[in-house]
Amino acid sequence: MKAIIVTAPHRLEFKDLPMPAPAPGQVRIRTTACGICATDFEMIAGWERTSFPGIPGHEWSGIVDAVGDAGDKTIIGRRCVAENVLRDGGEVGFEHPGGYAEYFITETDKLHFLPDDFPMVVAALIEPLAVATRALRRLHIENKSSALIVGDGPIGLLMTMLLKRAGVGNITLIGGRENRLALAKELGAERVLNYHHFGERGMESARAVLNCSFPNVIEASGAAAAIKTTVKLASKQGKVLIIGDYKQAEADFPWNHLLHNELELIGSNASAQAWPEAVQTAIAVQQSLSKLISAEYPAGQFAAALDAVKHNRDTIKVVLRWDT
Repeated sequence: MKAIIVTAPHRLEFKDLPMPAPAPGQVRIRTTACGICATDFEMIAGWERTSFPGIPGHEWSGIVDAVGDAGDKTIIGRRCVAENVLRDGGEVGFEHPGGYAEYFITETDKLHFLPDDFPMVVAALIEPLAVATRALRRLHIENKSSALIVGDGPIGLLMTMLLKRAGVGNITLIGGRENRLALAKELGAERVLNYHHFGERGMESARAVLNCSFPNVIEASGAAAAIKTTVKLASKQGKVLIIGDYKQAEADFPWNHLLHNELELIGSNASAQAWPEAVQTAIAVQQSLSKLISAEYPAGQFAAALDAVKHNRDTIKVVLRWDT
């Protein structure tokens, strides 16, 4: 089989590898599509979590190709996605080889099957949709009058869609790319703001521009500097959901503001327990979900695909295809 392998920091190679064989309780997946995530670039650069060589790819869709001994052979050929965290705590696409390979191994009880007519390229977005689905659950929305989302990346856009479906009104999204802001309006945002227009103080000027507060605030940008602003934009007894990735940054806002306004500060990480709902949501909003896909590349053109993600500001989500 073919695989895109991280062999050294910032070095990817397209290689032939032996076909993996599933053990009891496992299945072999034939990858159909795999989204490129910002986290993949961290793995490619080298980090403490994984070593070299490694095979990224946690935003995958595929087809069951083989089952381990005593496995249910009737599932062979079925389209699927799956929760990536396995029994040993490692994750497909990180500690375990993922969808940057033509075939890989996962566990049978993690599978979620898809309708035969569901587009497999769109199915690669179910993983980030599951992340957003878990985040919405963690938010436990009580006041549906309005919400603010900071960040126009895939998670911010998916949160826009989910909040709208949940009946939240007057959704505002702050981001920095006009095409993403336009898509946010299509997905349900009533108001979008480009933080580049806030002047030299950037996000610090947001309060003056918005001139209001929100009972639900979602920080999805991953910018540590934005957290101070988002906390200040929450209304009294409001909720602030943190769903970005802030590396080693530490909190920097007045704790008494949190105290005196009785805010709820909520963190949400990954996608546990959210997959069944995410699959059903994806089926219901297939057309909207597909709008996040900016480009598709055959897996052999991975270098061009990664370059598009890193350097093309109009890119939202790029998907590698193994079925072409």
